[in-house]
Amino acid sequence: MEDIKMADQKAQYAWLKSELDAAFLSAMGSMGTAEGEAAQVRRFAGRLKADLQVSRVVACAGAAGALQLALLALYLPAGAEVILPAFADAPATDLVNRLGLKPVFADVLPGTFTLDPAATEKAITTATAAVMPVHLFGQCANMEALLQLARKYKLWVLEDNTQAFGADYIQADGHSQKAGTIGDIGITSFYPAKPLYDQGEGAAVLVNDPALALSLEKTMAAQVQGIKEIDVLQAAMLEVKVKHIAEFVVARQRIAAFYDSAFADTPQVQTPERAPYSSHTYQQYAITVAPEIRDGLKEYLRDNHIPSMVYYPQPLHLLEAFLYRGYAPGAFPVAESLSKSILSLPMHSELKEDQLTYICGHVLDYVRKYS
Repeated sequence: MEDIKMADQKAQYAWLKSELDAAFLSAMGSMGTAEGEAAQVRRFAGRLKADLQVSRVVACAGAAGALQLALLALYLPAGAEVILPAFADAPATDLVNRLGLKPVFADVLPGTFTLDPAATEKAITTATAAVMPVHLFGQCANMEALLQLARKYKLWVLEDNTQAFGADYIQADGHSQKAGTIGDIGITSFYPAKPLYDQGEGAAVLVNDPALALSLEKTMAAQVQGIKEIDVLQAAMLEVKVKHIAEFVVARQRIAAFYDSAFADTPQVQTPERAPYSSHTYQQYAITVAPEIRDGLKEYLRDNHIPSMVYYPQPLHLLEAFLYRGYAPGAFPVAESLSKSILSLPMHSELKEDQLTYICGHVLDYVRKYS
């Protein structure tokens, strides 16, 4: 059996080697001329625009720059409040803070780990300017409910789609849209281990509204520090990979189904809940177990050469960087519970059945001792 990895960039490269090598050589040939490099970036952005059915795509060098661009394009007033989930990655909240805005947290739903619309409404004040749902681990937040709140209170909705590229949001009437294109503006990331990734830190801003598209153009033209266009090599590699995103997602879903089946009759392991309004791309396959056995399980897996990760070991409101916001322990019970019980298992499109059998067997061996 091959070594098990949380993510395996080398295996995916081997799968697409001929296409990626050809794209790399073509991109190298275009480097050194502004026209050639710009043409490659335009081709990639155009591919995203067509696939996602949006009016404007700005491909950026990294997720931080993409989020900064999106927030600046909204022209939020200094000190305005932005509501974010208490259970998410920290950099987005940190950037909101650094731009002179005020992060306000709301709890998440226990099954999908995404922003709770009811908790979001309770967090809205007269200073609230935007809501920023995170499509966590590959599954969309409840966008229809959040958009209803946004219309009611006249708020912007900025989708953090850094973990769910390729997911579909299914509205109540059956109409579907791609994750990241449902709110007023969206960002997506191509960081390694995402469903669509390159070897750098590429990202994109997605928008349909013509006025916001113009605002994006003006902000890019201002050459704000920290906001850069994606480089030609990243664009070339991603142009190849985006053609295969459906294959990557199907492979991840197949692996998730294997995990689901293996743990189906084991109440000690709670598998990810599927929301009826979203497909799932499984950027992570996150199980929850009893808090008292989570760390022991992680150590047991490590001792048996199985990697696992805790995303996230602390909810945002209890991180030192955000203690100034004054939230006490217990403020967001779902987020706090998840941080003690969640564990992500290996998930990438190149996992083999013998590896999955080995992983599941060791998880089950450990948790069944605590029935």
